[in-house]
Amino acid sequence: MQLKGLLRTVAAATAVSVLVSACMVGPTYQRPTAATSERYKAAEGWVDAAPADALDRGPWWTLFNDPVLDALAARVEVSNQNVAAAVAAYAQARALVREQRASLFPEITLDGGAIRAGTGVGSNAQAASTYRVAIGAGWEPDVWGRLKRSVESASAIAQASEADLASARLAAQGELAAIYFGVRQTDAQLALLNETLEGYRKSLEITRNRYDVGVIAKTDVLQAETQLANTQADAVGLRRQRAQLENAIAVLIGESPSTFTLPPDEWKSGVPAVPIGVPSTLLQRRPDIASAERRIAAANEQIGIAQSAFYPSFNLTGSIGLGAGKLVDVVSASSVLWSLGVSAAQVLFNAGATRARVEGAQAAHDQAVAQYRQTVLAAFEEVENLLVASRVLEEQETLRRQAATAAEQAAAQVNNRYRAGQVGYTEVVIAQATALAARRALVQLIAERQTTAVALIQALGGGWREAAGE
Repeated sequence: MQLKGLLRTVAAATAVSVLVSACMVGPTYQRPTAATSERYKAAEGWVDAAPADALDRGPWWTLFNDPVLDALAARVEVSNQNVAAAVAAYAQARALVREQRASLFPEITLDGGAIRAGTGVGSNAQAASTYRVAIGAGWEPDVWGRLKRSVESASAIAQASEADLASARLAAQGELAAIYFGVRQTDAQLALLNETLEGYRKSLEITRNRYDVGVIAKTDVLQAETQLANTQADAVGLRRQRAQLENAIAVLIGESPSTFTLPPDEWKSGVPAVPIGVPSTLLQRRPDIASAERRIAAANEQIGIAQSAFYPSFNLTGSIGLGAGKLVDVVSASSVLWSLGVSAAQVLFNAGATRARVEGAQAAHDQAVAQYRQTVLAAFEEVENLLVASRVLEEQETLRRQAATAAEQAAAQVNNRYRAGQVGYTEVVIAQATALAARRALVQLIAERQTTAVALIQALGGGWREAAGE
């Protein structure tokens, strides 16, 4: 009967605490507003931003149609140490959520023991044994919502860590793609220099032959030698640059630079087209914006946690056990021991410490809001700049191609005129140097278009296939 009464008392106390726990204190979270461009809102296909950073971005690097890049990017996902650190941080945040959620439930313990005690020694000694086994429970009812807000705060931080993980992946993949295109640009530059060097060697040979027969002065030979040596030096510098880029790729994929090689291959110089209206989904896909917004939610919960200190805290404790002097008597009903307790605590004076903590939490929330809005503004600025750069570079490529073609034709004509004795070798050197510079500028521009496309993909949160409805 005592046991039944105990259970009824525990059930009644639990029901009361559950009803009271609905009295959550603190502000209700509302997603903050952020400045956006009216031009984007007016664009066809505009939708209000709703976080979609968890969407699968897919292998966005396949937009460049380069199998070697595809293979390297896949290795970043599993081998890059920055990504591995972000994965561990996310796992830690999720564990903290589970730990906070466990505080909503009672903690149950099992306790048992055997004690033998006595007095005296020898024939006057007296001893007795005591056996005990008990199950105890302790529970802090979430009367003011502090524990629930702790769980929500930890969940928001975990979601922010997940977004940070996406940012780390995107950053590593984007850096890999940019460095890879740098390698391919260097390969193209080296191929161009090797082709040019072959022509310079032939020109030097012709110049020496003409000097030997007394047709030209020694200065023509010296100019040809200077031009050849300078171009050879440029090629050596490019090989050093390529080795450094290759080593950077090795680090990104988690491999020792001494064991990694990236053989020269055909440069897939295509640049994916940017669909119209891409910025309309900017806020949906950027993980850094999602991370900043989730940290506001966590800061909002911290305000409620701080405010709950103004109210008393309650604790329910109870235990039921068996105890007897003989082991065989432990299981008897007369050996049942039980206890039930309720405690409350309230801070009466702490010199304004609680108020200071609340104000500090509110200030942290305001800071998180400001950082979120700044992140949004910076995101729009970044996308605007990259969209402008993409359009300008596309126009420049057409002009660079025209300049390279014209410079090559001019160099060929000047060379023919030199052989005919109509101009000096200085004009040949100038024309050839101009043609080489124009061709190298074109190669650099194509690589810049590719790296700009990579940066735009990163700025948009990882590609635009889903955004474009592909």
